[in-house]
Amino acid sequence: MSFLGFGKPQPTLAEKMNAAEQELEMITDMFNRLTRSCHNKCIPTDYREADLNKGESVCLDRCVSKFFDVNIKVSEAMQSQSQAMRGAQGGAGFSA
Repeated sequence: MSFLGFGKPQPTLAEKMNAAEQELEMITDMFNRLTRSCHNKCIPTDYREADLNKGESVCLDRCVSKFFDVNIKVSEAMQSQSQAMRGAQGGAGFSA
């Protein structure tokens, strides 16, 4: 509990563990989608060499960069949309 009962109550250990597990699942899912998407786009299905060639390496580098850029832009858009919705809900209760 917070000082003098004001403010938000502190999360319990179980709530912290649940949040950490959800975050780990999200990160794992994002990594798997990134790997699958860039592998399908940049690596041919008939492996000719044990190592990546220059074209594959450049393709993977660009693919990963674009994946993260898009992920950041989507996250920012979702956050601003969420804030706008909270602002609309919070302001609706105070109208006369």
